[in-house]
Amino acid sequence: MTMTAVPEGFTPHARKSPVTDAWEPLFSRRTDDALQLGLRVAEAHTNSRGFAHGGLISALADNAMGLSCGLGIAKAGGLVTVNLALDFLAIARIGQWLQVEPTVVKRGKNLCFASALVTADGVPCARANATFQIVQ
Repeated sequence: MTMTAVPEGFTPHARKSPVTDAWEPLFSRRTDDALQLGLRVAEAHTNSRGFAHGGLISALADNAMGLSCGLGIAKAGGLVTVNLALDFLAIARIGQWLQVEPTVVKRGKNLCFASALVTADGVPCARANATFQIVQ
């Protein structure tokens, strides 16, 4: 894969947000039960040490897990994050493909629970867990 290649199945992410505008281009891929997010790490995504900022990784994980929870909820007014926890396992460098792979753990009446693995060129760099309140 070249430095600019996007993995198979990923297309430009359709859901735009003021917080993610600066991170474009952002890509997504729908699986049977989740929405994965990905981007090619660029300078705009980095901290002062030159690797992907933890805030970027946190926000993308939160976004991917929330969107994935929302896929299975009919007639919801949306989801809001109640809790978000991340463990950073390794760094992601400029040029690497950063990918968030969420898993919905449980959808309840009022809450949804999800986890995610974040990888940089396929190597785990963070793991996340989140709880979302379902807005009626």
